[in-house]
Amino acid sequence: MVTGHGGVRAAKRLLASTQISDGFAALHGRKRLDLSVEAHVAGPYFAGLFTAGPRRARLTEAGHVH
Repeated sequence: MVTGHGGVRAAKRLLASTQISDGFAALHGRKRLDLSVEAHVAGPYFAGLFTAGPRRARLTEAGHVH
């Protein structure tokens, strides 16, 4: 996905999707949501590229403390 769309567009596509990605589900199962795209873009480094709602919504729903 990153190769075809670039990093920012790929991340935005993942965040905009109503479905949880396989990668997110796998990380959730391993209790490693800190490694997810959602967790990375929730940090201050990417705050200018992503709005707060989509950045944190999926993490909050999954019970991840961010």
